[in-house]
Amino acid sequence: MRQAPPDLPPISRTVSEAQLLSVLDTAVDGIIVIDDRARMLLFNKACEALFGYEAAEVIGENVKILMPPEYSLEHDAYVNHYLDTGEKRIIGIGREVKGRHKDGTVFPIELSVGEAGTPAGRQFIGIIRDLRQRKAVESRINHLQAQLVHMARVNAMDEMGAAIAHELNQPLTAVILYLQAILRKMGTAATEDPANRPIVDILGKAVREAERAGSIIQRMRQFVEKREPARQGVDLRKLMDEALELTLLGSSVPDVEIRRDQDEDVPPVDVDPVQIQQVMVNLIRNALEAVKTLETGRWIGIGIRREDLSVLVEIEDSGNGIPKEVVRNLFKAFSSSKKTGLGLGLAISRSIAQNHGGELTVSPGGGGRGAKFVLSLPISAPRRSLPSE
Repeated sequence: MRQAPPDLPPISRTVSEAQLLSVLDTAVDGIIVIDDRARMLLFNKACEALFGYEAAEVIGENVKILMPPEYSLEHDAYVNHYLDTGEKRIIGIGREVKGRHKDGTVFPIELSVGEAGTPAGRQFIGIIRDLRQRKAVESRINHLQAQLVHMARVNAMDEMGAAIAHELNQPLTAVILYLQAILRKMGTAATEDPANRPIVDILGKAVREAERAGSIIQRMRQFVEKREPARQGVDLRKLMDEALELTLLGSSVPDVEIRRDQDEDVPPVDVDPVQIQQVMVNLIRNALEAVKTLETGRWIGIGIRREDLSVLVEIEDSGNGIPKEVVRNLFKAFSSSKKTGLGLGLAISRSIAQNHGGELTVSPGGGGRGAKFVLSLPISAPRRSLPSE
């Protein structure tokens, strides 16, 4: 490739070769020329940037040094097979393979190979395009598409959850009415025969549990249905009781101790109870996730106290803390490190807190200490518009 055609005068050959090398060195894609023994004859500037080698380092070397082991071990056999049989496996066909940088990094490339007959013998020209940026974009697009699909499922589950809660509420109400009717009958019988008293007690417990189930279903329905935010004076201690009941009801984390530490003189705060409960549930779920892998010592600390003109809700866990590299993006949307979920929970929770005139902060812990989230809400919250979700 570095020799001009023999029919040109020496000066013309020099100019022609210089022009060719100039074109090759300004090409965006990497260009490599090898001989029939796989030795590199040309290595343009784009290849230098792509592989980290200077041209002088690789000219005359086997092209295998640019390949990871899974390709380099078989390359010479492929070249010899083509020279012996003429069977084309990659020549004239572009395909995705892998290249190896000078520092050992393996990265995806698109390789197209052509063949040329020269006075010096057959030579092969490889055109190489770096696919890392394209792969990163494709990965991001696939990730976003998966998130959109997940969000569509979440929205569908919201609608379905409200419908299921509505449908369950009707038969559950009927069960309660039937139990109450039986209880009234048995109550009369118990006055006549004390032996029936245990049955009356059992029926009373059944009615209470059915009513409790109805209350849970109603709160779940309020939790998932879309509605306009509505503020009211709320006792955060009672709201936390309901949040714990909702969260622990379906938890798969065993033997978790709930440690409560709350002041008795906590004043009511003016908030949307469903939204604030959404924040509480999310924080409790995160705490459960943090202690799930511990063999012993699983506990979650819940603190509610007054501090100046605010009420603080503190949720702490006995986990391993939050890694430093995660803390930076913890409250950003779509930044979850979990395999499931959208990474929206903490972002939405902070938004809810701020729109109530409060804040959501975290002490990441680490070094044997778990994370601690603090939700602060003003006792007299300013009236601002709240997010509906």
